[in-house]
Amino acid sequence: MKQEFTLIKCGVAAATIASLGIACAARIDPSRPIYPMPQTRAEATDYNQTSSYGDVTAFINGLRSRNAPLAFGVIGKTTDGRDIPYLIASRPLVTTPEQARELGRPIVYVNANIHAGEVEGKEALLALVRDLTYQRGPNVLDSLVLIAVPIYNADGNEKFADQAINRTEQNGPTLVGRRPNGQDLDLNRDYVKAEAPETRAALAMFNKWDPDVYVDLHTTDGSFHGFALTYSPSLNPASYAPGFAGDLTRDAILPELRARMHTRGFEVFDYGNFDSIYEERDITDTVKRGWYTYEHKPRYGTNYYGLRGRVSILSEAYSHDPFKRRVASTYAFVQEILSATARHAAELERIRSTANTVQEADVPIRSRLTTKPFDAPIPFEILRHTGDSTRMQAGVPKGVRRTGRFVTQVMPVYDRFEPSLTIRHPDAYLLPNDSTIVALLRLHGLTVAPFSSPSTTGRASVFTVDSIITAPRAFQGHRETRVSGRWSTPAASDIPVANANGYVIVSAAGRFSPLAAYLLEPESDDGLVDWNFYDAALKAGKTFPVIRLYK
Repeated sequence: MKQEFTLIKCGVAAATIASLGIACAARIDPSRPIYPMPQTRAEATDYNQTSSYGDVTAFINGLRSRNAPLAFGVIGKTTDGRDIPYLIASRPLVTTPEQARELGRPIVYVNANIHAGEVEGKEALLALVRDLTYQRGPNVLDSLVLIAVPIYNADGNEKFADQAINRTEQNGPTLVGRRPNGQDLDLNRDYVKAEAPETRAALAMFNKWDPDVYVDLHTTDGSFHGFALTYSPSLNPASYAPGFAGDLTRDAILPELRARMHTRGFEVFDYGNFDSIYEERDITDTVKRGWYTYEHKPRYGTNYYGLRGRVSILSEAYSHDPFKRRVASTYAFVQEILSATARHAAELERIRSTANTVQEADVPIRSRLTTKPFDAPIPFEILRHTGDSTRMQAGVPKGVRRTGRFVTQVMPVYDRFEPSLTIRHPDAYLLPNDSTIVALLRLHGLTVAPFSSPSTTGRASVFTVDSIITAPRAFQGHRETRVSGRWSTPAASDIPVANANGYVIVSAAGRFSPLAAYLLEPESDDGLVDWNFYDAALKAGKTFPVIRLYK
C-alpha cells in the first residue's frame, strides 16, 4: 500500500533548526501529494503487523528505486546467510568513514531488532530515516552522519510466532519474531565472546566507522510502570574513565532527553524494574521496595560500547503500551538523540581528539550494584487478580487484569554500579600467540603485535591462580568461569618468557586500555577467562599465561 504525501515544515525558524540540530517529524498531508513514499508494514496495517525481513528489504529497495539520497550497504551476513542491511543518511551524503570525518561531524550508529520479538525499533528507525531524508529545509542530517541498522537479528525476525509464545509480556502485534539469532544465541550477550556472525559484523563496523554515539533499540518487559520508554547509559564503571563519554552521556545528554521527551508527551526515565516482582512478590502488590537497573557487564552492547570511550544509549520502549505508541515513543527518542548529538558536537569531537592521550591509573574489572541509591517518585499501574486462568489482555499474566490506574511511590533507584575490584593498569599484556584469541582481540580493536625480545628488561607481573569456580549451569553455551588469585609485585627483570616467538604483545594504553584490561585480566567478571577461552591453562597453584607489563 502506497500513500502520497508532502512534508510540512515544523513551526520553528529554519535558522533555529540549523543551530540546534533539531530534527522535525514528517507529517502526512494527503491533500498535497508530491511523491509516493514506501510505508513500513506497521504503518500499512495500522500497527497490527510488524515487518518481515522481506518487508524491510522491500522498504529499503523502495527508497533506492526513488533515488533517495542515501548510501546502502550490508554489515555482514547472519547465521542463515541473510544480508544485514544498513543505510547512511547525511547532507551531503557520505559513503566512507574518511568522507564522514572530512565533514567534521559526529557519527551516530543506531541498531534495531537485536531481539527480534522487540519490534518497535525496526519500524521506527525505517520511518525516521525516510522522513529525515525527504524532509524539506534544514534538519539534523545537516549536522551529523546517521548509520541505521534496522534489522540486525534478521534470522530471529523470521521465526514468527504468536506473541503469547515469543513475547509473552508484550501488548501486540500478534505475530513477532523471537529473541535469539539463528544459533540460538542472545546477541545482546555476545559482545565480549563475539561468537555470532552478526556480532563480528557489528564489531567490524565499530572499528571501521568508530561512531561517536551508539544507540540500541529494545522493548522492555516485566514491570507495569508508568513510563513510555526507559533508557540507560553504559552501566560499566570503566566507561567513566577520564576523557571518556560516560559522564557526558549520563549527566548531560540523558537528562536533556528526558526533558525534551516530556514536552512531546512521553514520560521517560532510567531503565529499571521493580524488585523481583515475578519471583519474590505478588505482581499485584502495591508496595515496591526499589527500582533496579540491569547488569553492568560488557556482554551487553551499550555497556560494551561505553568501554570504547564513546556515548552509548539503551532505549527500551514500554512493552505494555499499544504497539503504535511504542513505535511513536521510540521514533521520538531516536529523533531527540540525533538532536542532542548535534548540540553536543563540539564536546564529542573533544572526546574523540583526546581519548587516546588520557589514561586512568586504575581500572575497575568487577563491580556491584550501587550502595548509594537515590530516591525518586516512580509511577506504577495497579493490577487486579481476576480469578480467571484465561489470559484476558495481551501481554498480561493469566489471572491478572490491568486497571489503567497508576499511583506514584517514592522509592530507592539503583541505576548504576560501583567497582568491587580495581587493578593497577599495565602498559601492555604479553600472552601466548593463540590464533583464536589474537583474532578476537583485533576484532575488538586492540593493537596486537609479535613479541620477539625475551631478553628485554622491563617490569613484569605474573598471576598465580588460587581457585577456580565453574558455573553449574550453561549460559549461552558456556559454563562461565571465575578465577581468584594474586599478582606478583612488578619487578625490573627479564621478561619471563622461554620462547618469545610464541608470544604477542597487546597494547593497554590510551582509549582501549579499559577494554584490554576487561578482556585479559583473569579476575574480570566478563573477560576471556569468564567465557572459557583459557580453560586449558587454568590450574590452582599455577601461573596464568597472560603477563602484565609496565614501562
